[in-house]
Amino acid sequence: MFIVAALYHFTRFDTPAALRGPLLSLMQTHQVTGTLLLAHEGINGTIAGSRAGIDAVLAHVRGLPGCGDLEWKESTASQQPFPRCKVKLKREIVTMGQPDVDPKARVGHYVAPQDWNDLIRSPDVVLIDTRNDYEVAIGTFEGAIDPKTKSFREFPQWWEENKDRFHNKRVAMFCTGGIRCEKSTNFLLSQGVSDVFHLKGGILKYLEDVPQENSSWQGECFVFDGRVSVGHGLREGPHVLCHACRRPLLPDDRTRPEYEHGVSCHACIDETTQADKARFRERQKQIALAQQRGEKHLGGDAPV
Repeated sequence: MFIVAALYHFTRFDTPAALRGPLLSLMQTHQVTGTLLLAHEGINGTIAGSRAGIDAVLAHVRGLPGCGDLEWKESTASQQPFPRCKVKLKREIVTMGQPDVDPKARVGHYVAPQDWNDLIRSPDVVLIDTRNDYEVAIGTFEGAIDPKTKSFREFPQWWEENKDRFHNKRVAMFCTGGIRCEKSTNFLLSQGVSDVFHLKGGILKYLEDVPQENSSWQGECFVFDGRVSVGHGLREGPHVLCHACRRPLLPDDRTRPEYEHGVSCHACIDETTQADKARFRERQKQIALAQQRGEKHLGGDAPV
């Protein structure tokens, strides 16, 4: 059993590049995998490993400038959900492309999971899912608006085009772990929206804390690791990834005629050329050969 820790923290790192080496070395020493992002605005990522390994990395992160009050969310995975460990330097730890957005200055009102249902069922509240379209497709809250964005960068433009729909409404927003809402609520406040709320701890905390019989959540929650999705109680979901387009698939989706492992699925079969598909097939061939040799190929998984 592996411990999976999802974390983010907005703080000021003057020299994030200087933090990368020691953090990566520690992850390698303790065989902790996953990806952590470092930027001047803070740290973000999801890691997995043994209890001792996760504790060591979290202790190190809490020792970074301004991270003493770091919060994180834990779940478990039956198999290692990440193939390797990475620490990357980025311009933003979650990319919105709005240089004036500053979650350290102010954000919307945090709403605890146990209070979320009452808020979003209020008639004067509009509920907005800030995640990408492929994430929303497998699960969301009852009554939530899907902006159908392909990346978080598109959210400000979507808001500009749709804001008149929400005049005189209180706005509640949510995302997987909470980090997008730190920026999206700050953005809406800067746009003159006075009553802005977001789910503290995100969907993951809601699924952990709210019993299924009392839940307003429908479907599964997409996660960016080998589990692909989780449900109530953060149990591992039924989804797998299409290794051609990285979209989540249900088991029945793999019985459809458009599906070829690592090559195409019903969602992407018309999005790639025959040359692309030939390249994907060669990649899958190399993955299968590596598995026969008892090796792990970094390109993906062998057919299941």
